[in-house]
Amino acid sequence: MPKVTYIEYNGTEHQVEVPVGLSVMRGAVNNAVPGIDAGCGGECACATCHVYVDPAWLEEIGLPEPDSQEASMLGFAAAAEPNSRLSCQIKMREALDGLVVRLPDGQH
Repeated sequence: MPKVTYIEYNGTEHQVEVPVGLSVMRGAVNNAVPGIDAGCGGECACATCHVYVDPAWLEEIGLPEPDSQEASMLGFAAAAEPNSRLSCQIKMREALDGLVVRLPDGQH
């Protein structure tokens, strides 16, 4: 099963197995990783599952389409950066085994 490493703002790491097909957000919520609020439950409607994708993974993950709902919601994310994504929009697949995401200081 592929693994994701979630790194909290304070540097604490959580390595979690996330089943293929589940979102990176759901993997965090199901494993009580602090820092991902997921207020809308993964509907791409709140930006409280905002993460920074490690630069080594950007090519594999990609960025949201410029006019997409995700890109619009990232406008509401606290401290969005060029490598920001909503973790509810990243679906796990085998190719993402080892993915590293960092969490912002806060989600609001």
